[in-house]
Amino acid sequence: MANNWSESEVEAVVQDYFNMLRLELRGEKYNKTGHRRALIEQLNNRTHGSIEMKHQNISAVLMSEDIQGIIGYKPLGNYQGALFNEVFGYLARNRDLYALFKKDAEALPIIPSIQDFLAAYEDAPEPVDTSGSSIAEPRAIYVPEKVNFLEIEANNIELGDAGEQFVINFEKARLIRAGKESLAERIEQISVTQGPAAGFDILSFEENGTDRYIEAKTTKNGKNTPFYVTPNELRFSQANAKRYHLYRVFKYRTDPKVFSLQGNLEELCDLRPSEYMGRVG
Repeated sequence: MANNWSESEVEAVVQDYFNMLRLELRGEKYNKTGHRRALIEQLNNRTHGSIEMKHQNISAVLMSEDIQGIIGYKPLGNYQGALFNEVFGYLARNRDLYALFKKDAEALPIIPSIQDFLAAYEDAPEPVDTSGSSIAEPRAIYVPEKVNFLEIEANNIELGDAGEQFVINFEKARLIRAGKESLAERIEQISVTQGPAAGFDILSFEENGTDRYIEAKTTKNGKNTPFYVTPNELRFSQANAKRYHLYRVFKYRTDPKVFSLQGNLEELCDLRPSEYMGRVG
């Protein structure tokens, strides 16, 4: 078994990760394999697989503070405390990344050109391990700037509407393929016609004509990016579990994909409180 990564190795892999993330946030292409090949020369007999796992660890570190990571590097927990320190130390020294995070979260979406909406469908992701380090070593919890960029993106009204339009087009394609053109014509964007009080975004239909209630959540980031659920949305999913579908649109920045989950959100997702109301007297 390989030893823990040295301080210089951790520094090198963190710098490489953020170099790739900068390019991704700017919409520039890069090659992950090429980056690993260049990085491996700076490390102590590390394999491509071990480097990729370390990149996944960095994604988990960022996710622990609600910061987006590189698309395609699924968060992997059980990382060294030294890695946490180096990630946020790097961010403290490179403030330009916060500006890139904010710009990307607030950017108006460019509507992608999708020739075949049904080809954008993928299976839902397996649960990920985003737990912290289990290695007994001191960790200085230092986060230089606590800004929830995932929340900023979630509040991006234009992005949310674009994602709903994507889902509407997907649903129309699904029903038309099934020979149900008349049902496809009846799909309604409830978030516009009724507003958020309805508890879901889109009214679509099953092939037999029964209602399909859809909540659309959209991100420019990867498949495992967390999303926000309102109490009203949760209650509606619980009361209408058999007809309720969560559609998660992801990678909207470059190559939109979607997966869906059907049922009660409390049973489908790991829900964690993110806000409390306080009252005195």
